[in-house]
Amino acid sequence: MKSFVYTIKDELGIHARPAGLLCAKAKEFESEIRISLGEKSVNLTKLMALMTMGIKCGDTVTVTTSGDDEDKAVNALEKFFCDNL
Repeated sequence: MKSFVYTIKDELGIHARPAGLLCAKAKEFESEIRISLGEKSVNLTKLMALMTMGIKCGDTVTVTTSGDDEDKAVNALEKFFCDNL
């Protein structure tokens, strides 16, 4: 299991457009990928579940990958967050 912590910098948080792109990126991997904010944790490939989290600018999230390609997944997702969120 691999993970990283990231503080959202996008002033709109994770809204519809980046959420869709993020889910699409997560679906590229076989590993189970979850995003957590406080007590809430959802599968990152589920767009509606991600949207219900209401992640805003300044929120700190944890992304966790678990599976055969977890190293590749965590690196790609951390880059996605840095470049887009």
